[in-house]
Amino acid sequence: MTEQQLRKEIAELNEKAKKAEQMGMVNELAVYERKIALAKSYLINPDDFKKGESYEIDGDPGSNFEIDYMNGVFAWGYRNENTELEAFPISLLVKKA
Repeated sequence: MTEQQLRKEIAELNEKAKKAEQMGMVNELAVYERKIALAKSYLINPDDFKKGESYEIDGDPGSNFEIDYMNGVFAWGYRNENTELEAFPISLLVKKA
């Protein structure tokens, strides 16, 4: 998809998410939020994310996520010193100041 197509898709998903929220459809809202995060990831350059760097996870204040490796627009690593490998779309990672 082109950048313009991605932005259009994100806008449409945002509208659907707002409607789901207004109707109290919590599960559907969560699905749209994940789709939006994934679409936004394709607007970001994955090369800007490096192994060993630490990030905060958007929506999880105080979290610490250290990247072990990248696979496309997903960063794989460990959250808060856990031993369980997890993956997040790069749009959910916020560089720590």
